[in-house]
Amino acid sequence: MKKRLAVACILFLSITVNAQSLLWEISGNGLTNPSYIFGTHHFAPLSILDKIQGFKKAFDATTQVVGELNTKDAQSPENIKKMQEKMFITNDTTLQLLFNEKELEMIKAFFKANAGIDFTKAPKLKPALISIMAIRILSDRTLPGFDPKKQLDSYFQVKGEENGKKIIALETIEFQRDLIYDSQSLKRQARVLVCQLSDTTKVFNWLKEVNKAYLSFDLEKMAQLSEEKEGTSCDPLPGERESMIDNRNKDWATKLPSIMKEAPSFVAVGAMHLPGKAGLIALLREQGFKVEPVK
Repeated sequence: MKKRLAVACILFLSITVNAQSLLWEISGNGLTNPSYIFGTHHFAPLSILDKIQGFKKAFDATTQVVGELNTKDAQSPENIKKMQEKMFITNDTTLQLLFNEKELEMIKAFFKANAGIDFTKAPKLKPALISIMAIRILSDRTLPGFDPKKQLDSYFQVKGEENGKKIIALETIEFQRDLIYDSQSLKRQARVLVCQLSDTTKVFNWLKEVNKAYLSFDLEKMAQLSEEKEGTSCDPLPGERESMIDNRNKDWATKLPSIMKEAPSFVAVGAMHLPGKAGLIALLREQGFKVEPVK
């Protein structure tokens, strides 16, 4: 009996830690038909789907596509305006007050060299937006030829709509907007940006490793990279990772059971949300679902 238990534990751990898969089947716990969960990555080419065994069969077997946002709704003029409104500082603070002269010159030099943009001429932009732009520039270098108009998240929903599937969003545009632009103070946003641009080579190499792990279907490696600390202001403060990853996982894990019981669903969320003790795979298993990599 003990030997069987030990073998079962080893098998469970091998699925949790070592399985290299982006696509997982969810079954049991009252589900009539299985659902599937897929880990996406903003900078992955659509061609990666050609390498995912069982993807087409899994997608075709579902009648709902579930994403973090409804990407079509997010692109409506009304919601674009809502998002843009949060990109700007509304109080008396400006970039000139958040950064010293040396830091402003560093920011200006980076964007002039890489994008032909001088953000210091737009003194009311939030540092969080500038950070996003910097990461986008550095990420594009790690995957030359990547087309940002062809992303996995929107691809699944567009294909789903074409096939008559219901599109379901786990979050609202307002929630994500506030998370991106208001969950950190302006001073904290500024320190993160300075940290990023102070050593762009290190950030570039980190992004390159993340992309390499994703293209190798190695979720655990991605999780490991996301948890590495440098002892700088780039490291998350207490509560920041929780608000960005863990708390959202808990929220989604409470919503997904009823969604999946309503109809077989294809869930597509950021790959960083799947692995680890606080990841969706573990949280769904804790509720009694069988979650296994599709092979």
